[in-house]
Amino acid sequence: MKERLVVIPTYNEIENIEAIIRKVFSLPEPFDILIVDDGSPDGTAQCVRDLQHDFPSTGPSHRLHLLERRGKLGLGTAYIDGFKWALSRGYRYLFEMDADFSHNPDDLVRLYHACADEKPDRADVAVGSRYIRGVNVVNWPMGRVLMSYFAGVYVRFITGMSVMDPTAGFVCYRAEVLEVILHNPIKFVGYAFQIEMKFTCWKYGFRIQEVPIIFTDRTKGVSKMSSKIFKEAVFGVLQMKISSFFRHYIPRRESVAKMEESVDAI
Repeated sequence: MKERLVVIPTYNEIENIEAIIRKVFSLPEPFDILIVDDGSPDGTAQCVRDLQHDFPSTGPSHRLHLLERRGKLGLGTAYIDGFKWALSRGYRYLFEMDADFSHNPDDLVRLYHACADEKPDRADVAVGSRYIRGVNVVNWPMGRVLMSYFAGVYVRFITGMSVMDPTAGFVCYRAEVLEVILHNPIKFVGYAFQIEMKFTCWKYGFRIQEVPIIFTDRTKGVSKMSSKIFKEAVFGVLQMKISSFFRHYIPRRESVAKMEESVDAI
């Protein structure tokens, strides 16, 4: 079974893509990469295809993969398409990460060990958290820091979950978690997607652990963040909470058992 896959959505990341790929492949733990590109007009996908020749197969499969989509279809659907691609190929640990170095690739190793090490408090989901130990954000204007921080306060108040950084986009999932939660549709595609994923994991009873990181705003390329995305999160959280009253969440052990039964029946 394949071990670790980092899913990186891209749209016009030509300035960052080669450097982020080379950095991930330089880590002491081996990680495969799947780039999910939404038809970037700047040539991001072509750059990835060129780099595939630099990182040929080291065994039964390549380490660098590319999933191309037509048009800008949203962050959430990019991750979901990437997760489904990875699950169908047997990866055990799946990671979300941005292409712009706002997430330090070195921290992938720490997220992996939070989920993979055999210990009583082993995580099912490891979140690279900006706020679990104070505020660890570099190069953001104060207004954006406050907006992000208090978005977390708002999410915790509405949902009742204790995750300090529910909007974080740097995450490791054990495969069985995604096999359970992706059986039901994830509705949001923008900023609220990250909240919905964590909320759904929490409702199913999966163990979420926050790993402290330092988040550094991009120095190359253009941010995709906008006020519209924040508004989606504000109203989306209310909608998500109300919808949860009408949905039955099977506890995680029963959920995984049902998944194993369905796999055995195929």
